[in-house]
Amino acid sequence: MSIALAKLFDLESQESGDSPLFMSPTPSTDPQPISGDKNGGDGGRIPVEEWLPITESRKGNVYTATFHLLCSGIGLQVILLPAAFAALGWVWGTIILTVGFVWKLYTTWLLVHLHEAVPGIRMSRYVRLAIHSFGAKLGKLLGIFPVMYLSGGACTILVITGGKSLQQLLQIMSEDNIAPLTSVQCFLVFSCIAMIMSQFPNLNSLFGVSLIGAFMGVAYCTVIWILPVTSDSQKTKVSVSYATADKSFIHIFNAIGLIALVYRGNNLVLEIQGTLPSDSKNPSSKTMWRAVMISHALVAICMFPLTFVVYWAYGDKIPATGGPVGNYLKLYTQEHSKRAACFIHLTFIFSCLCSYPINLMPACDNIEMVYITKKQKPASIIVRMMLRVFLSLVCFSIAVGFPFLPYLAVLIGAIALLVTFTYPCFMWISIKKPQRKSPMWLFNVLVGCLGASLSVLLLVASAMRLAQKGLHANFFRP
Repeated sequence: MSIALAKLFDLESQESGDSPLFMSPTPSTDPQPISGDKNGGDGGRIPVEEWLPITESRKGNVYTATFHLLCSGIGLQVILLPAAFAALGWVWGTIILTVGFVWKLYTTWLLVHLHEAVPGIRMSRYVRLAIHSFGAKLGKLLGIFPVMYLSGGACTILVITGGKSLQQLLQIMSEDNIAPLTSVQCFLVFSCIAMIMSQFPNLNSLFGVSLIGAFMGVAYCTVIWILPVTSDSQKTKVSVSYATADKSFIHIFNAIGLIALVYRGNNLVLEIQGTLPSDSKNPSSKTMWRAVMISHALVAICMFPLTFVVYWAYGDKIPATGGPVGNYLKLYTQEHSKRAACFIHLTFIFSCLCSYPINLMPACDNIEMVYITKKQKPASIIVRMMLRVFLSLVCFSIAVGFPFLPYLAVLIGAIALLVTFTYPCFMWISIKKPQRKSPMWLFNVLVGCLGASLSVLLLVASAMRLAQKGLHANFFRP
């Protein structure tokens, strides 16, 4: 992968001046190798940007960007927020949840305004911005693994969680309370549907999928917190305890990790902005920032009531350890009607299915980049389809082989948190070059260092928890 990226930047360096051909604000409608003379005799330079799925279409608008952000922003980890409160309590849980939200919004603002920080160049991929900020070697080292993990890893977790939720839905619907399909079969059904949904040609064409996913996400989040408020059992319930029994370093930072995981997703901001048109009068940053504000407002409307109401309703009944989301869905629906439980599970599964193609898109883009740099031509429909089938099979195989990955979410996710909380701050300093020791310079250094420290602490706490509690590694037995 790093070799392919190096070839890509070699292709960029062929362009005259500081503006690569494929970063042109007005790409050609019929991308062909472009030569330096009328006879086409210089070997050909290729408009790579027009051939890759993230930037193949720049016809997006504030609505498409909003729904892309909303679909990817209401992640399945939202269900785990009450578990974090069960460990942190009301005060610290609210403080950390709010600080994390503001922190994520700030680093998103940085990325949106770094997208076109270099005149004539659009940074439509996170790895591209990392390389431009930190240099080729360090940028690849820091950017490729977290971005690929956030893409492929998120899809693998979606297969595990969506498959398990499908099995729970079938179990709820069956009269004998036994699911007719095994876990592997449910994983396969989910993966096949997600694989078909991933065949849209480019990121902009996924607008309809994102629209459905956004509505499904808002639906299940809203129903989950409305049910306890309107339930008769809650009106007559005995007092619920909100005491935090375990106040150890491991327990507290595991809970902080559950909150931090909700705010992952900055790896998709630049890619979504790359689908928007841009010119000197109307830069993409204006449209994108409007989309960010609208989507984050809707995410907050879903996330905060769900966290507060569910914790209020269940208190210390909620396991504070994290783990599979399906266990928490079962807890939240067990006191309600079968119809309500089916609705929550069904909308949750649809939300996972719609999130899958968006999260897979950076990996699709990278693998097509490898193909293009080797073949010097765009991927055909058949090649593109086969590449995405291959990626989906990889995600399915990992999900079946390592079904315990949700228990390692904080441990592995701690590395990827740098993408959200740390790298954007140092990217801003590297590209914008604010005056040393100025307020903006000091603030970004402070925030970036805090993000790096948080990542290290979460990594240590997760490793200690794993050593202390152990792990039931049920390889190939989901």
